Amino acid sequence: MHVLKRSPDLTDPLAPYLDVDRTRVEHECWVIGHMVAGLDGTAAVQGKVGPLSTGPDQSLFRRMRRIADIVMVGAETVRRERYGVARLDAQARAARTSAGRPATPPVAVVSRSLDLDWTARIFTDSPDHARTHVITCAASDPGRRARAAEVAEVIVAGDDRVEPAEAFAALAARGHRVVLCEGGPTWLGEIVAADRLDELCLSISPLIGGDPLPVCVNPVGAGIAEFELEGVAAEDSTLFLRYEKKQKAGEPNE
Repeated sequence: MHVLKRSPDLTDPLAPYLDVDRTRVEHECWVIGHMVAGLDGTAAVQGKVGPLSTGPDQSLFRRMRRIADIVMVGAETVRRERYGVARLDAQARAARTSAGRPATPPVAVVSRSLDLDWTARIFTDSPDHARTHVITCAASDPGRRARAAEVAEVIVAGDDRVEPAEAFAALAARGHRVVLCEGGPTWLGEIVAADRLDELCLSISPLIGGDPLPVCVNPVGAGIAEFELEGVAAEDSTLFLRYEKKQKAGEPNE
């Protein structure tokens, strides 16, 4: 056991996350889950994540998008949180463009039903260089798929349901090698069950008493996924934990 002591403040809270080598992918691309939970493990308050998120968490949440080639989010989270396009400050945009990347990453919405508001700003505000993606399955309604194609780039990944492996393979084929998944718990559970979650950034908010909804909703029959703690930070009473998937026996440690 180790006692963790507070160190001098970080000049840039994003620095520990920028330093991670995400080129060592096991599968199609490197997948990060970025979630917030209360002290009792709840992932929402009255159906929304916003009331759980503290000021420090909101700041890191926005900054983390600088790392991503694409930001992924489930349809229910889009509906409940009224998601918009990914926005970055001028410094982050400049850093991305100087590295040969688009100024901002696109957002990918995962939806089997395609029950979405196609006039929402997540579709109407997406810039040409970061057009919003919609990831669905072959069983989705053809009419809704056609409507989605009018305002977004549509990816069909799976037959009766969206299959994480097929979704990430399609994104990787489009050059999206680092995927930042911002929820929700059901889609995160699907990713973990498919053995596609490489990194989990979990913010612990100093609150108790939210909805009976965990950070990760595991599908029936899913196995146990093991992770290793790679980073701990704190600001005020918010704790930031960074985990990486535990390497299997025989895998190189690099």
